[in-house]
Amino acid sequence: MTTNVEDIRNQFESSPFFAYIGFEIIRFEEGNVRLKLNIEEHMLNVNGTLHGGIHATMLDTILGIVIRYLTKARVVTTSLTVHYLGSLSAGEIFAEAKVLQQGYKTAFAEGEIKDSAGNLIAKGTGVFKLIRDE
Repeated sequence: MTTNVEDIRNQFESSPFFAYIGFEIIRFEEGNVRLKLNIEEHMLNVNGTLHGGIHATMLDTILGIVIRYLTKARVVTTSLTVHYLGSLSAGEIFAEAKVLQQGYKTAFAEGEIKDSAGNLIAKGTGVFKLIRDE
């Protein structure tokens, strides 16, 4: 089990998927992690707005990071619910999350995505299985 929070941060930042999407961790403190994503043209759907899969991916990622930071255990998503509340086509979006409940085997968290003006774009919840090496 990874116990060093900098190791956890480095594992996410060195992930090829994390880099491919373009996520950037701009704050990494206990209970206060923030992700940033610059919207690129290839992320837009046929309506010219940010594809919902990007919202879901960002929420899944921030929820996993926050749970992993708190528990120091590897995590696997078992359930993810996303509510799409706004749309945008350019700029930056930011995600934050908090753990609502944690047990020995699972954790439940909620997160939000906002644009640079603070408008709520999406909100989501997730249940994560904790993979303990013990």
